[in-house]
Amino acid sequence: MLSPLATLSPRQLRLLMLLVVLVAPAQAQQPSPTSDDNQSNTAVPQGQAAQDEQVDPDAVLSPVFRSGINFIRVDAVVTDGDGNHVTDLDVSDFEIYEDGELQAIETFERVAIGAIPEPDARPATSISSRNDEEREAERSDVRVFVIFFDDYHVRFENGQRASLQLTEFLRNNLLPADLVAVMYPLTPVSDVRFTRNHSLVISQVEEFLGRKYRYEPENIFEREYWNYPPQVIEQIRNQVSLSALNGLMVRLGGLREGRKSVLLVSEGYTNYVPPQLRESMDGQVNPARFDPNAAESRAEETHQLFSDSSLMLRLRELFQVANRFNTSVYSLDPRGFTLGEYDLSQPNISYRTNRRVLRTTQDTLHLLSEQTDGRAIVNRNDIVPGLRQMMRDSSAYYLLGYTSSQSPLDGKFHEIDVQLKRDGLQIRSRRGYWALTERDVERALSPEVAAPPRAVDVALSALAEPRRGHTIRTWVGTARGENGRTLVRFAWEPVRDIGGTEEPTRVLLTAMGDAGGAFFRGRIPEQSKTTGRGLVSPSSGMVNSVMMATFEADPGEMQINVSVEGENGEVLDRDRETIDVPDFTGASLILSTPSFVRARNTMMWRELVDDWEASPSVSREFRRTERLLLRFEAYAPGVTIPSVEAWLLNRRGDRMFPLIVQPADDGRRYQVDIQPASLAPGEYVVELSATTPGEELTQLVAFRLGS
Repeated sequence: MLSPLATLSPRQLRLLMLLVVLVAPAQAQQPSPTSDDNQSNTAVPQGQAAQDEQVDPDAVLSPVFRSGINFIRVDAVVTDGDGNHVTDLDVSDFEIYEDGELQAIETFERVAIGAIPEPDARPATSISSRNDEEREAERSDVRVFVIFFDDYHVRFENGQRASLQLTEFLRNNLLPADLVAVMYPLTPVSDVRFTRNHSLVISQVEEFLGRKYRYEPENIFEREYWNYPPQVIEQIRNQVSLSALNGLMVRLGGLREGRKSVLLVSEGYTNYVPPQLRESMDGQVNPARFDPNAAESRAEETHQLFSDSSLMLRLRELFQVANRFNTSVYSLDPRGFTLGEYDLSQPNISYRTNRRVLRTTQDTLHLLSEQTDGRAIVNRNDIVPGLRQMMRDSSAYYLLGYTSSQSPLDGKFHEIDVQLKRDGLQIRSRRGYWALTERDVERALSPEVAAPPRAVDVALSALAEPRRGHTIRTWVGTARGENGRTLVRFAWEPVRDIGGTEEPTRVLLTAMGDAGGAFFRGRIPEQSKTTGRGLVSPSSGMVNSVMMATFEADPGEMQINVSVEGENGEVLDRDRETIDVPDFTGASLILSTPSFVRARNTMMWRELVDDWEASPSVSREFRRTERLLLRFEAYAPGVTIPSVEAWLLNRRGDRMFPLIVQPADDGRRYQVDIQPASLAPGEYVVELSATTPGEELTQLVAFRLGS
């Protein structure tokens, strides 16, 4: 039975819809008694005959929820052996399984979006705000498209040709209600705007200019690496493009639950650069430049395999996120039918190498589309049939709804498998959904805007800048030491723009235990020697100048006294802090202090990813163009190895998406690779959790992201 939650504000309703487990109203039109294409049925769980259900056309203004928060809606595209859409199925032809358990289908709707809207359909309105986007995108009679022009991987002439074909197609095939956005690899996700002003979209498509193999910098970000070798630039471009696509998937997941399509205009991805195009490291002329067969060896094929292995992992992450947020990728290769990857501007590359690299780039496009239930428009001079297929997939599908028999409130991903009882048909549907947590439900249903949890507030408070007048930032971290002691790391860096004050050059640190003994006393950095029982070292490969000392201490209270000295030894600043040194030898699960390691670019990141001794970043404010590693250690009693997870939260404490945790070989050290390019500027929190059979521990660490 329908049960509107009339007491909720529009913001609260949108929040519930963004959390994926809600159902928006049925199609914004009353079903025609003479048309099967817009018939809406309610299925009785016990298998009784489906009956027609009339839907109020004004219901879209007051969202309706079935069976509370555990109602799940699934859209499915059904085609025959020739690829034609099948539109005559009814509810009895479908079965839905959640985590392998059969579910009772409660609602059923055929969606058929035509060029001529139904007479009683709500008219399409212009989009002037994010609220307008969300409201209109939730309508089942609205198609949502993003054109992602990957200029880093499209040649100039191919981009022009694709632009001409795309603009002509869009003029003739977009419907008035369609929501469309255009995005580039360097477009911030926060700047992606959907519009019904299709003339504006077409004008943006007409401006497409490919930049593949053209490395002249066009912005500050590109000027940081424009003089790097081509193979490094290509890897950076791959990272930027795939990170932007990843962020776009998350953005679309927050826009609506139903079907969404991304048209990826790209010539594909590869980290491999043939020897003829590589630069000699010693500045001399590349000896392979004039050898057409320089790449024709087993060693080069192996080199290509290993070069692209990390790329394949990134692609796998991308289509997992796309499936998570119910987004299909339609890959459009603007090269059309081609025999090789390289053209006459890149001579002396053999036909065999050309074909090998071409297959790799085309395979990446096929992989993205096939794994996200999209289509790959590859090796086609005429792209119109493929584009029409994308439009048809978004125009004819089934919407099925069920109340989860598990009623999960665990915040985890639950797989959905939609099956057909008819033979000879193919079906494509979303792969699953992320369940709410109990806290999500409580916050969404609260009549007042709920404040972030106390733990989130505490984590965000660490982002505060040093008090006015202070000349340095400091960071103190703890981990397990030797013989029952605790390893302490103290790091500092100067505060920039301190208003004419003399630049600090070193710090005199004294660390005293509660019994009065000194664990460490010395200057950081101390000139050419080791001080006390600690090792003093400057950072290497860091964005800022970070100085660090490492020493051991006994568990308990420890007082740290800091004197900041200038070039001539004068004291510029003083500070005192008391910290609690934890005991890492107890019988409880415990985490070390998380630390960020920052890299300016991919080359620096590759140097740091295996360097577990790299100095941490003292600041918690980073740029979107940087790459971060969040490192920590997890200890469990005995030989138990805990299960470790990481989530990215917004500043309200809402879970955005999971992060991949990479363990070291020793079973206690972990790192999380964070790529800010896909995130909007703002404040974020990483939730780290470690679990053993008898215990669970959570720790939060915040960071601020600038432009």
